Amino acid sequence: MKAVRNWSVRHARGLHRVYVIIESLLALLDPLLHRIGYQRLDKPMARLESLIKGFFFDSQSCGDCTLGATGMSCPMNCPKTLRNGPCGGVRQDGGCEVKPEMTCVWVKAWEGSQRLEQPEQGLQIIQPPLDARLKGHSSWLRALRLRRGQRQ
Repeated sequence: MKAVRNWSVRHARGLHRVYVIIESLLALLDPLLHRIGYQRLDKPMARLESLIKGFFFDSQSCGDCTLGATGMSCPMNCPKTLRNGPCGGVRQDGGCEVKPEMTCVWVKAWEGSQRLEQPEQGLQIIQPPLDARLKGHSSWLRALRLRRGQRQ
């Protein structure tokens, strides 16, 4: 998984474009998805997301995806699950304080963000605390519901 996760960061620009296309397609399909019912679609969509995002980004399926804002590096891979930047323990070589053999996910997020069309823009967005109740739910459907102004 680590090799694919690193590949995804190196190819953040192209993957971010694909991510935007998927988001646009889902927005076009939103009226149909709404009629079918978000609740009914949540489990199959969450499984699909888990397969795709799990393979490419080692996503932890938190239900509140920030990949587009973090250089296509899933911050939930941080042992401390920090969503707004690195802790004070990042080693000089970029290693994680908790798992020294692992490169800090925020070092990877910085690298990935530099490959995006608007570097650093996403990293400057303060992410709200993660709602643990969302774990295992579809973040794509959640984003559509939020766009519609509906409760989660």
